[in-house]
Amino acid sequence: MGRIQLNQVQKKFGDVEVIPPLDLEINDGEFVVFVGPSGCGKSTLLRLIAGLEDTTAGHIEIDGDDATMLPPAKRGLAMVFQSYALYPHMSVRKNIAFPMRMAKIPQEEQDRRISSAAKALNLTDYLDRRPGQLSGGQRQRVAIGRAIVREPAAFLFDEPLSNLDAALRVGMRMEISELHKKLATTMVYVTHDQVEAMTMADKIVVLHAGVIEQVGSPLELYRNPRNLFVAGFIGSPKMNFVEGSEAAKHNAQTIGIRPEHIDVSTTEGAWQGTVGVAEHLGSDTFIHIHGIPGCDPMTVRASGDVMVNHGDTVYLTPHEEHIHKFDAQGLRIG
Repeated sequence: MGRIQLNQVQKKFGDVEVIPPLDLEINDGEFVVFVGPSGCGKSTLLRLIAGLEDTTAGHIEIDGDDATMLPPAKRGLAMVFQSYALYPHMSVRKNIAFPMRMAKIPQEEQDRRISSAAKALNLTDYLDRRPGQLSGGQRQRVAIGRAIVREPAAFLFDEPLSNLDAALRVGMRMEISELHKKLATTMVYVTHDQVEAMTMADKIVVLHAGVIEQVGSPLELYRNPRNLFVAGFIGSPKMNFVEGSEAAKHNAQTIGIRPEHIDVSTTEGAWQGTVGVAEHLGSDTFIHIHGIPGCDPMTVRASGDVMVNHGDTVYLTPHEEHIHKFDAQGLRIG
């Protein structure tokens, strides 16, 4: 079991309120990602769940029991940090075994859990090596293995891939997702990278200045953002926003259109602009276009073989059915 319930949980540091009272439900077996810009409170919220920070007000329940005042060791959770925090003088086997030794678990049971975790993480051949003999991705897997053997109610990940290079991040992203499928255990994952959130989560929690802006599945947030902040944060490249007369035509303060929902032509269209930088990525080309009223620049996603040059005049036509409308407060209309 790994159901986590937050009821009016608040956190202040002195007189500064970093997390206003909020409610959140994390269901058993879900992969939930907290995402938002730096300083939005996502790591603080994770630390409140873990018990590494005290709540100022509110209650945290784990599997129906009030855990608000419980120390971290009594909450049945396992945390994986950004830094691996491995013991360099110990083998992989001993690093993984360390929390079980502290808990005085019998050796036979330790061996069983180590073997199972190593198999799940492809670490069986590395158990007798030391951390210094491993790659960054392998060391992160050891840190995850150390959490797995505790057989927790839920795993808490605090930006675990931030120290890895781009290729390793992609690989580890897939490995953690596969691990979730194998273990079917609740996972709560913090990241500032919305691509990680979109590709890994069952449910995304978007945070801004300590406030939950929206909760939903990746596609739900992508297709139906509830406000300008979520619309601009979820999606890569981000949504284009247009203000002024073009927005007024749609009875909105601001309209949003994603780069893939705009047709580009050299002959005709609703908006005329000038090609700036074109990023050719193989299958796709992202064209940055200047001179569109109320939006500068505008990003358009086109096919990889599109032929445009810096300074070309182009015409853009947004797909009407995919236009997002927002009012003066930045809230979604309709």
